[in-house]
Amino acid sequence: MKTVFNAEVRNELIERIHSLTLQNHAHWGKMNVSQMLKHCTLCDEMFFGKIMIKRVFIGRIIGPILLKKALKDEQGFGKNSPTSPLLKTTGQQCDIDLQKKEWISSIEQFANYNNLNFVHPFFGPMTKDEVGLFAYKHADHHLRQFGA
Repeated sequence: MKTVFNAEVRNELIERIHSLTLQNHAHWGKMNVSQMLKHCTLCDEMFFGKIMIKRVFIGRIIGPILLKKALKDEQGFGKNSPTSPLLKTTGQQCDIDLQKKEWISSIEQFANYNNLNFVHPFFGPMTKDEVGLFAYKHADHHLRQFGA
């Protein structure tokens, strides 16, 4: 399984991010490419502990079970999977080159990941290995969403 803690995997993601343009359109969902780039940067900030999101009640009950299923599933995340309102992005197109640089910088920071007490707002506490797998699956999901 791919993880953002592997340098080759990070480089693959970065190449895919570089390939994005304003001409990329979503194969599913409501975001445009600018919103997706910002969303993914915000999610990485959550993994690094820069954004704290309170746990949702239902996640406390079924989150750990669904986390194991999500990480085992070779297919990746399902289309239109829910996200925290704090990670949703709206608005017009932004400077796509700047947004790509910010996400790439975030991806590169996984080389020195040290937030060992990360708690996902739905899935709950995650090990470093789980964060690595999950962060890759999340990035891959959105890059596939836009054909990258």
